[in-house]
Amino acid sequence: MTSPDRTGGDLLVDLLRRHDVDTVFGIVSVHNLPLVEAVARDLRFVPVRHEASAVNAADGYGRARGGLGCALTSTGTGAGNAAGSLVESLSAGTSVLHVTGQVDTPHLGSGRGFIHETKDQLGMLTAVSKHAVTVPDAASAGAVLQEAVERALARPGGPASVEWPIDLQYAVPGALPAPAEPAAAPAADPVRIARVVSLLRASERPAIWAGGGVAEAGEQLRRLVELTGAALFTSNSGRGAVPEDHELCVGNYATTPAGRALLGDADLLLSIGTHFRSNETGDYALVVPDTHVQVDLDPAALGRVYPATLGVVGDAATFLDAVLDGLVAAEVEPRAAWAERVRVTRATVRETQRAGLGEHAAFADALRKVLPRDAVVARDVTIASSSWGNRLLEMYDPRSNVFPRGGGIGQGLGMAIGAALARPDRPTVGIVGDGGLAVHLGELTTLAQEAPWLVLVVFNDGGYGVLRNMQESLGSPRSGVDLLTPDYATLCRSLGLPHLRIAEPGAVAATLGSAVARGGPVVVEVDLAAYPPMPRPFTPPVHVPGAPS
Repeated sequence: MTSPDRTGGDLLVDLLRRHDVDTVFGIVSVHNLPLVEAVARDLRFVPVRHEASAVNAADGYGRARGGLGCALTSTGTGAGNAAGSLVESLSAGTSVLHVTGQVDTPHLGSGRGFIHETKDQLGMLTAVSKHAVTVPDAASAGAVLQEAVERALARPGGPASVEWPIDLQYAVPGALPAPAEPAAAPAADPVRIARVVSLLRASERPAIWAGGGVAEAGEQLRRLVELTGAALFTSNSGRGAVPEDHELCVGNYATTPAGRALLGDADLLLSIGTHFRSNETGDYALVVPDTHVQVDLDPAALGRVYPATLGVVGDAATFLDAVLDGLVAAEVEPRAAWAERVRVTRATVRETQRAGLGEHAAFADALRKVLPRDAVVARDVTIASSSWGNRLLEMYDPRSNVFPRGGGIGQGLGMAIGAALARPDRPTVGIVGDGGLAVHLGELTTLAQEAPWLVLVVFNDGGYGVLRNMQESLGSPRSGVDLLTPDYATLCRSLGLPHLRIAEPGAVAATLGSAVARGGPVVVEVDLAAYPPMPRPFTPPVHVPGAPS
């Protein structure tokens, strides 16, 4: 029997427990109070300092656990603050349940200027979410929430936003319906599978490009790589599906000179679950083999960037299982000479990058030495991430590879906090720049308050270093890139956060090892004014109209 004291908050708690969510991120408001009170009583409520960080943290939590994350925000401005981070979740396909308040139903859409009211909040949420809906009445609340979660989790994932009028949050809600049975992955088309098997059998120099769509099919992908001797390239999102210390994993190096040469000599490309993003293809100038088999859940993705000789709509795991069965039956053997060239290329691209990084390669080496293989590394958009963090720093599990896929700055700390709270029994590392950290500097107070096992490495160059390098490379004056940076030692001391500093290469390994060993939150500042610069300043791989090539 339903308790007369039961509110929408109790319903939300029941839903989250059903989907194994024990931590929720948000900001309390008069328009979500019953939800926050129930979550804080029965689960863990993390009071972040900005709604955008609530969604980023829920996003990082969901990625690190391979499941659902949840964020609670207020109405109007609060929901608007969350919109940018919902764009990131949508871009990454992360399953996030975003529950936002709404004004009382008698005032909804009245335009009277009721507190926290905004024009067409649902339209805004629809634009930045995979699914967006309004709770229409108390009896329907359970069904609305359950459908939202199912939409968020259905592959490809994405954020589902639910706006919930405050009077209906306080009302006795209807029960949660039984969860729907997950839709079975569609069976692979046997005719197309046979063609793929035939193309792979005939190929002497196969290459595979794996994107985020292979996250749950890593074992099948590894078997296919080993069975054929294929060169495995990945997008940034596909990293870790096959551990990056695998001898045939070239990785996220397709646009390097050696990577381009290897891909150019391949006679077949099999791409699986990747969007061929502009910054990973040299603004689509990268040349791929004429014979291109593309596999994706989204029919619109087939041939969108590179022409597809053969397009297959389907789930990566189902597709790979069927192809493997066909190749095993045909007794296919790996191309030994090609596999050796792949191994040489794998070593070459990394050695070349090390030379270009100079003393900055020490950070990737030290982190791999002090971290367990399954530790999450959450990275903001900054030079350290874009240079070595997205390539040289090996990933062994897709859930460890957390970064803003949409390219937005300032989201790394929120993601790192969410990931650290998702995996409390092991360390998480956050890699941020001082410019990105300043976007949500207030979340340092969240870090201090919640005290997760998070090592936050701040690369401090006094502003937006990547854009500074870009302006200088183009001969442009510095504009908007030099920022006042706080004294992090003083700031951390005021919050009770341990602070360590790295100013020279010999201190990297020992300092990062000490930070991880603390077992709690610590800020490690890398003083880039004192640390040796990279031999060649890093600039982003973006096209500037009119700039010399």
